[in-house]
Amino acid sequence: MTGTATETDETTARPEEIRAVPVRHYGRWVAAVIVALIAAALTYSVFTNARFRWGDIGHFLFDHRILHGVVVTLELTALSMIIGIILGVLLAIMRLSPNPLVAGASSFYIWIFRGTPVLVQILLWYNVSALYPKISFGLPFVHLNANDLITPFVAAILALGLNEGAYMAEIVRAGLLSVDEGQTEAAHALGMTRLQTMRRIVLPQAMRVIIPPTGNETISMLKTSSLVSVIAYAELTYSAALIDSVNYLVIQLLIVISIWYLFLTTILSIGQYYLERHYSRGSSRQDPGGSILAKIFSGMFSVRHGQ
Repeated sequence: MTGTATETDETTARPEEIRAVPVRHYGRWVAAVIVALIAAALTYSVFTNARFRWGDIGHFLFDHRILHGVVVTLELTALSMIIGIILGVLLAIMRLSPNPLVAGASSFYIWIFRGTPVLVQILLWYNVSALYPKISFGLPFVHLNANDLITPFVAAILALGLNEGAYMAEIVRAGLLSVDEGQTEAAHALGMTRLQTMRRIVLPQAMRVIIPPTGNETISMLKTSSLVSVIAYAELTYSAALIDSVNYLVIQLLIVISIWYLFLTTILSIGQYYLERHYSRGSSRQDPGGSILAKIFSGMFSVRHGQ
């Protein structure tokens, strides 16, 4: 009896718990240390090198000419993106039209503006008076001087906006095609018009696909606007060039405009992060990605809101 009871106790005893030992990734630690050492060495080298002349960089960072260039750069970016988005939506709808002539016209426009460099387009618009000295818009008694009408600002806006429209057309078209056709057919069956279907059904879902590349295009446009310096328009890059033509601090002023571009692109990246998160609600993948700084900013705001 005793032996039987002992055997029963041993069989009913709970087995030992398995201890989960975490895997030690020594390679990751080594790589992190190497990266940290390289970063520290580069930082020390940059900030202790007297040839950088950080005092001059700090002096010109908030110079009124540089700040004016920042404002002009933002104006160019905003206006060009507005033109590009409106034109891109129109071209995307034309591209999806069953009418071959309308679709062909959209495809031809996209082919022309995507196939030629932006710098060439800026120079062409700036020198358009050589081809059309007088512009009439098809009206018999209206004859405007092209040099007065196509100023450097107008040439920059036309070149950047019309070029951006070609890229936005493909982005919008991809977003519209990402929505299942069955939802459009169901909306039509419920009596919705094509415009109502586009506004209430298609576009809200297509925005998940449209927003990320549009944010990237906005950031790219901010930097592409520096190309208008070739027509002597005083945006950020040309403003810095005017200053260094007097004091010859080329490297210092290049660092100044780089700091400003980094600051502005960071702000735009944070805005893109929140837009992506807004339009990704209800999706199985709600993390919109974004830059590290955007995620840190979002985390700080969430903690503060929670407190």
